[in-house]
Order: sequence, then C-alpha cells, then structure tokens
Amino acid sequence: MSISTRVLFVALVSCLLTLPGMASAQDATHRALISIYHAAPGKQLDLLKWFAARESVDREAGVAPTQVYAHVDGDSWDYLAISPDLDEATSARIDALVRKHGMTAGPKASLEIRTMILSHTDTYVVGPYSASELVDRYSKP
Repeated sequence: MSISTRVLFVALVSCLLTLPGMASAQDATHRALISIYHAAPGKQLDLLKWFAARESVDREAGVAPTQVYAHVDGDSWDYLAISPDLDEATSARIDALVRKHGMTAGPKASLEIRTMILSHTDTYVVGPYSASELVDRYSKP
C-alpha cells in the first residue's frame, strides 16, 4: 500500500470515527458518503465557498456538518468530504432551504459544482467500526 493510500485510509477511518451524529463503535450501523474532489485549476477557493454556503444550510436544517479534509501531500485529490447519508425527506428539506437562500439545487447544482471541479468520486460506507469489529463481522458464517 503506497504512503498516499495509507494516509487516505487513515483519514477516512479517523473521519468516520469522529463524524458527529454517527453511531458509537458498539452500534455502528450508519451510512456516510465519502466524496473526493479534484478542483479545477484556480477554482479551489470558489469550491470551498460553495461548500461553506451549503454547510450553513445543513446547520440550519440540523444536519451533521460535512467534514472536509484538505490535501497537503501525496495523492492528487484536493478535498475529501465525509457527509451523513441523508434520507429523502431530509434531502428535500435541505433543497428547499438551499432555494430559499437563493442557491442552486438539484440538477442545476450538479452543473454548477462541475464548473469548479475536474472530477469527483462518491462512495457510500457504513460504520464506524474498529478493525477488530470488522474481523468479527466478516468471520461469522
């Protein structure tokens, strides 16, 4: 495993263990969304402002904030974001608040963010778990 891959793995595990609103290791059943962004050249600050505007809406909606990690060394990504996986009702409430504040939502928001990124990936995960809990979970028949 390369150093950058190990750093990313440690960051993901650390984020999941500390994500506000997530379950403890004993009752880890919550899903989260991990997104990795490659910002378009010269668009890093615009992208962060876009994230920050939506973060304020999440706070208003009572949703756990997305944790954003900034790349400093290693792999080629710029930002790694860990967000709670929202149900449809919560997503709809957030979209309504986003529109109320004059921001784009839905497909228009997808087009807007793509003006600030070269690429991104989204991955759904469950946890947090300790490594030994996962060994126990996957060792059962």
